[in-house]
Amino acid sequence: MGVDVGAGRPSGRCLVSDDRDLVVLGAGMHPWGKWGRNFVEYGLVAAREALADADVAWRDIEFVAGADTIRNGYPGFVAGSTFSQALGWTGAQISSSYAACASGAQALQSARAQLLAGFADVAMVIGADTTPKGFFAPVGGERKEDPDWQRFHLLGATNPSFFALNARRRIDVFGDTPDDFALVKVKNSKAGVHNPYARFRKEFTLEDFASSPIVSDPLRLLDVCATSDGAAALIICTPEYAKRKLGTLEGTVRIKAVANTTPTYPQVRLELPDIATDSWAVVTPPTHGFKDSIARNAYEQAGLGPDDIDLAEVYDLSTALELDWYENLGLCEVGEGAKLVRDGVTAIGGRVPVNPSGGLSSFGEAIPAQAIAQVCELTWQLQGRAEGHQVEGARVGLAINQGLFGHGSCTIVTR
Repeated sequence: MGVDVGAGRPSGRCLVSDDRDLVVLGAGMHPWGKWGRNFVEYGLVAAREALADADVAWRDIEFVAGADTIRNGYPGFVAGSTFSQALGWTGAQISSSYAACASGAQALQSARAQLLAGFADVAMVIGADTTPKGFFAPVGGERKEDPDWQRFHLLGATNPSFFALNARRRIDVFGDTPDDFALVKVKNSKAGVHNPYARFRKEFTLEDFASSPIVSDPLRLLDVCATSDGAAALIICTPEYAKRKLGTLEGTVRIKAVANTTPTYPQVRLELPDIATDSWAVVTPPTHGFKDSIARNAYEQAGLGPDDIDLAEVYDLSTALELDWYENLGLCEVGEGAKLVRDGVTAIGGRVPVNPSGGLSSFGEAIPAQAIAQVCELTWQLQGRAEGHQVEGARVGLAINQGLFGHGSCTIVTR
């Protein structure tokens, strides 16, 4: 189906013209896993792989955009300078950004803005994380006015609790079943087993799923993504820089859109980490909810729509959340996400493969690296380099995720 992204467009917004596209010159990752080492070690591997892929020397990078990690001490809070120091000081300009799960996309937007403004020609975007065992616990300190503190200390609501509430809503409102959720896991594991960067390279069956323990009813252990260590990096540049280096822009991967989006009041769907929605007693809710608007804003920037998308990388923190994203992207009508996975539409070889990388289901979550890793995957897919999990003929890819406190992000790349 298609979405008329032009209808009702707010005044003052405009499409980003083609001459404002940026080029992804190189991509690199450190495999996801659980080693407990310094996050900088992982970042250096990803950075050097991206530089080699781009054939760009570190000393030539003019801007470094770091995605921050908040669980690795002070160096994690200033990731741009931390990685610059680790690679060797060169006097490059830097930024350090934190936006929870959207941190990598925020770093990408920071670098993109610098390049589009003419302050630099080539930039590195980088994020890495080392995570604790188990699900994420509250950040330390007494912050009783912090909704994230409140949901842990007042309700005992860990992330899987929120994921389960969403899954239960899909069951009650749309008639989804736990078997539908299981199909998402099975699909993603079939792709992830062939991805050398994935942490869980095992193909799971419906029988494996049924025997996994309940974590937060109705979700089982295999429904919920793990926490992981990992790193990803991109080298992006202006078209002029790419043409000087490559001699042509033919076949290059272009960044068409990076949309960072907040909800519109009133926010009537419960989202992490809030423990209540806004009241809509006297204010009409917006036509498009928060997660719908994330993709719509990116479509508008790129001048594209759902029918143009060849593949998507979505933030499958749980299997049920992946089904939500199908609907948020406009790949189907609201409530029909489960039908897409049942019919194989979102599997590799289907009409619109979703998470051909294996998704968070196969990787686990390394927060500041994840959104960057999504764009790495899209880049390799569009270049035909995703051996074993390639989406044939892919020319338009989309990555989408959501950070805490209403920080949505969506990136669209083309070739």
